[in-house]
Amino acid sequence: MSDDLDVPPRDEQQAARLISATVLIGLTWLNGDGAPEHEQMFGVIKTTDARRGFEIALKGTRAGDTYWLPPDTRNFQAAPPGEYRLKSTGEVVSNPDFTSTWSINSPSN
Repeated sequence: MSDDLDVPPRDEQQAARLISATVLIGLTWLNGDGAPEHEQMFGVIKTTDARRGFEIALKGTRAGDTYWLPPDTRNFQAAPPGEYRLKSTGEVVSNPDFTSTWSINSPSN
């Protein structure tokens, strides 16, 4: 049995084009208690790997941190030009290249 079933769909040309792009990330944590938690961050895509995903060098209040997103290229959408305000920090991101939103299910207790 191949473990390739665990690898999400990926467009390698799109993945390569994402390098050096600024991405606005939105995460929704689904805890199972009915109260989702939201997190936003932004940064520059530094590297990509078909198994590990996309390495993001975070900017703003999280500058110096690194965050990894899954390798699925379908979750990157071109961002319309404009200013985006992060609700949790009030930071404004001007004209990011892409947005990427994810819902994360927490394991049941």
